[in-house]
Amino acid sequence: MKKIGVIGLGIMGFPMAKHLIKAGFEVHVYNRTPGKSGQLEELGAKSHATPAELARHCEAVIIMVKADADVREVVLGPHGIMDGAQAGLIVLNGSTIMPKTNIEVAREAAKSGVEMLDCPVTGSGTEAKVAKITFLVGGKKAVYELCLPLFNAMGKGSYYLGEIGTGSYMKLANNSLFVMNMLATCEALMLAYKSGIDPEVFLEIISQGGARSAAAESRIPRITKREFSAAFTLDFMYKDMGLINQLATDVGVCTPVLAIVKEMIHAAVLRGNGQDDVCGMIKWYEEMAGVEIKK
Repeated sequence: MKKIGVIGLGIMGFPMAKHLIKAGFEVHVYNRTPGKSGQLEELGAKSHATPAELARHCEAVIIMVKADADVREVVLGPHGIMDGAQAGLIVLNGSTIMPKTNIEVAREAAKSGVEMLDCPVTGSGTEAKVAKITFLVGGKKAVYELCLPLFNAMGKGSYYLGEIGTGSYMKLANNSLFVMNMLATCEALMLAYKSGIDPEVFLEIISQGGARSAAAESRIPRITKREFSAAFTLDFMYKDMGLINQLATDVGVCTPVLAIVKEMIHAAVLRGNGQDDVCGMIKWYEEMAGVEIKK
């Protein structure tokens, strides 16, 4: 495959398209908000007015949009991918949505001979910029293997998990652990800081033992430098937590810790911190404790 479409040029989709161009693919792009494709066009990408028009020129199309309804719209809606798709087209949905939505959309696409993988990613926009994301893939294994060059161009690797939907199951479980780790990091960091422990020493010590976490290692340096620009916003995390809650209900799993964390994230969003990175949750702890963590 050489002709690849990317729909959704946000924090993740833009660098993914850029990596595909760099790897030598013919890249076609579409974004609902005009003006985001200019830099990619300068690098050789071809911009299109609708997903249908884009699909007519592509062998595979990658989707990176916000919500379940957005995926349905760009695939099945008016002027969507299916209006321009030829049999044999592969749709790769990297968006974080409900597994059942991927299953339903894939079923509809299959009626026209279009294959689909759900392939959400681990990692944030920061990792996407340097091709360090990992794809969690569900769908037919033969289709996954055809798409390996794409995954390798955009990220550091991929995992094949099984039938369509399994990538999304894994993604939601992964995000649930990440957000709980993030708030636990903020809580423990505040406890140590207000007791007189230097944040850098705190991070160095926890990184040596059982309390080690990627959330702490990636976000504590940002907290101490007061760098809250978003690699992954609290707004997006709150959206994902709604999906996780629904999945827990669907499969019959009790998640009491996650329920508390969800309400804390909601409180941060309501107080105006939704566009902060997830490490912006420290502001809530700082307000309660009456101190601001500094390097």
